[in-house]
Amino acid sequence: MIIALITVVHIFVCAVLIVVVLLQHGKGTDIAATFSGAGTQMAFGPRGTATALSRLTTWCAIIFMLTAISLTIFSGKKGSSSVMQDVKTQQSEPAKK
Repeated sequence: MIIALITVVHIFVCAVLIVVVLLQHGKGTDIAATFSGAGTQMAFGPRGTATALSRLTTWCAIIFMLTAISLTIFSGKKGSSSVMQDVKTQQSEPAKK
């Protein structure tokens, strides 16, 4: 039950994180930065205040990491299984010389 809930939250956060990252405006991507030397100053200069999208990105990334770690821990406690565990292997005869 808890694994299903964490999985649903994880998938939702993944989708939100993708959308939020794609909506953000890149640093120094205006037309003046492209054609002049100001792009270097903008790239290495001060960042300024954090926008709502950057804060949302930060929180989504934190939640994403926590849910990923939680799913890893819970799946390890459940026991490891393989999709190949029920497949019978065919014994081959040793090669003759």
